[in-house]
Amino acid sequence: MALQKGDFILIKYTRKVKETNDVNETTNEEVAKKEHIFKEGGIYEPKLVIIGEHFYLEALEDSLTTMEANKPATVEIPPEKGSGQRDPQKVRLVPLKQLLAKEINPVVGAQIEFQGKEPIVRSIGAGRVLLDFNPPLAGKTLIYDVTITKKLESNEEKIGALVHRRIPAVEENQFKLTIQDKSLTIDMPELAFYIEGIQIIKRGIAIDIQKYIPDLAETKFVEAFKAEPKPAPVAPTTAPAPEVPAPEAPASAP
Repeated sequence: MALQKGDFILIKYTRKVKETNDVNETTNEEVAKKEHIFKEGGIYEPKLVIIGEHFYLEALEDSLTTMEANKPATVEIPPEKGSGQRDPQKVRLVPLKQLLAKEINPVVGAQIEFQGKEPIVRSIGAGRVLLDFNPPLAGKTLIYDVTITKKLESNEEKIGALVHRRIPAVEENQFKLTIQDKSLTIDMPELAFYIEGIQIIKRGIAIDIQKYIPDLAETKFVEAFKAEPKPAPVAPTTAPAPEVPAPEAPASAP
């Protein structure tokens, strides 16, 4: 199976830092629990990759073109092709009171929001906090243990994966897809109606479909609210006839 730019595939992977062997991301729930990085409510399943679209690191996607389906492979990505080298200029001291004034209580090792960025707290002391504005994986060599689980061929498979990428909390088979001529209709399950930001999500799905499935000129979303079934009327029950005691036999003459 030779892969090329534009191909839709599903991959499962586990990523770790070569220098420490620490696992920091995985699509496998058991691995996440074992490595103590499991997130309650997280979705652990193969992920969609469109070769060349850089959903993931370019170096990782490039390596996928040489792999075969269902054959595990290991990819090593140096810092310059990952999160980049560490920049000492991006590590600086900030007065503790400046953070406290913004209701930020720093903890060593935590990632905080500060000045529109998300630095990591490296140390605290003498009324000052050392903040590291480098990406968390800067300067690290990354190891991906990756397997291509499937190549998606039909438009229905590709559209289903694009929808699921935007709405991962709802199972893909809950969406009904109908393609007629150049028009696509997506029947939405009621479970998806109440997802926060669903209107923006639907717009994102439509844009994805326009970009990656250019044969389709129109995307429609159908949201049908079904009435609750009425309970069947209960048939009246006939009360059983009261039992009539049998007449007593006449007493015999003396």
